[in-house]
This record gives sequence, structure tokens and C-alpha cells, in this order.
Amino acid sequence: MKTFRSTAWGNRLFDMANTLFLLLLASSMIVPLLNTFALAFSSNLASMQPGIVLWPTQWSLEGFQTVWTRMELYRPFINNVIVTVTGTFGHVLLSAMAGYVLIQKGLPGKRLMLSGILLTMMVPSEAIMIPLYIINRDLHLINTLYALILSGFVSGFSVLLMRNFFLSVPHDMAESAQMDGAGDMRIFFSLYLPLAKAGLATVTLFEFVSRWNQFVPAVLYIHDQLKYTLQIALKSLIIDSDATSSSFMITTNVRMAGIVIALIPLLLIYPYVQKYFVTGIFVGASKE
Repeated sequence: MKTFRSTAWGNRLFDMANTLFLLLLASSMIVPLLNTFALAFSSNLASMQPGIVLWPTQWSLEGFQTVWTRMELYRPFINNVIVTVTGTFGHVLLSAMAGYVLIQKGLPGKRLMLSGILLTMMVPSEAIMIPLYIINRDLHLINTLYALILSGFVSGFSVLLMRNFFLSVPHDMAESAQMDGAGDMRIFFSLYLPLAKAGLATVTLFEFVSRWNQFVPAVLYIHDQLKYTLQIALKSLIIDSDATSSSFMITTNVRMAGIVIALIPLLLIYPYVQKYFVTGIFVGASKE
């Protein structure tokens, strides 16, 4: 009886400690986010007050008006939208098509292809940074958005993830469609893609977030301020001393408003793909 009580007390103590740890971990992320939103919606004077603010004392949209119009954040925002939407669409489509090819029975050199894809995942991006820059320079893509769009257009991780999702589709359905006269493209678009929505949502979310927050390629390939993407503009706004102007002072609410603008698309897209994303992670990880 004593052993049972001590075990139950130990489990409760562990649950309490675990809950406390998770609350502290969550607060380390929630408090900075609330502070960012509170300062972004504060007036110029209120945002300059010291300390952590979790609720605006003086509600104002001055920061958003300044950063969007006077500092022209809309230019890098539009560039970011073009790069993210175009790059994500191409990445998902090509990764899905490559994954579909890798599930075909009797494909010559399939194991060699899979080994090659796995090998590319072992090479760090920093190791090929200079060769990629030389290639983009020789193709005259420096200072163009095409360099950012084509950067990471296909990844081994996404290809293998889509392949695992397609393996969950019964092969008999594809064979029946072939017997009815359907070609590979029709089978791919009409059969496999609709049945792999979770996989598409997973790859889309990963790639969308990665491209929206893309920083190193933008620094490497873009030197023209008119072609700056959002993360480069935010870096100049928040960190660089050159972001300050002699005509006016950049207050804290202006900087935080820029961060909030960068967060809005991510906050909007996640609720729509969350249910597919959670399902996709488990399905993609359980297939061989």
C-alpha cells in the first residue's frame, strides 16, 4: 500500500515538474511575442518606455503607417510574396513529380537515385554557397528575384517525403487507371495528388516558412535595395545603423510593426494547413 502511494505521489510530482517546465518554456516564446505586438500597436512615445510591455498603454497605428509608407516596407514585402509563392509552388510541384517517379516499379537505378538524394541531404548548404554564387553569376541572375526563386527549387527531403506519401496510395488503383487508358500525367494529377493532400500541405508549409524567412541567399545574391526581400529590410530596420534617418527617429513601435507585418502571413497560413500538417508528419515518417 505504501509502495502504491509513493508511486502515485512520485507520478504527481513528475507531472507538476513537467507542467512547470512546459509553462516556463511556453512563456519564453509567448512573452516576447506579446511584447512585440503590444509595442507595435503603441504610440511613438509609449513604445520608447523601458521595460516589457504586454498590453499597449496608448493604442496607435503610427508604427505601421511609418514603416509601410514612409519607409516603403511594401516593396520588400511584395518581393517576398513573389519569391515565396512562386518558389513554393515550383518546389512542391517538382518534388511531387520526382516522388511519383521514385515509386514506379521496375525503375532502372532506383536505389542509386535514392542514394544520390540522401547524399545531397548530407552536404551542408554552407559548403556549396560559393559554387552556387558562381553559377548564378554566370547565368546573370545576381540582383534578380530569379536567383532567390531558383535557390532550393528542389530538395532531397521534400522528394523523399512525397515519395513516402505516394507509397501509401494502393498501387492497384494506379494499375486500374492504366487499364482504363489513363496516362502517367493523368494518374499523377487525378489520383496521387488528391490522395496525398497531407503530404502536399506538409511540404508546402515547410517550404513556405523557409522561403518567407529566407535570409542568407538574399544577402548573397541581392545588392539592389529595390530587390530587397522582407528579412533583409527588417535586418536593416532593426540592426543596421544606416536604417536611421537624419529627418526622423525610428521608434520602437516602427521596428515592431515591421516584425508583425512579417509574421502575419505565417499566422494566416498555419491554421488552414495544420490538420494536414499533423497527419502528414506521422504518415510521412511511418512509411519506408
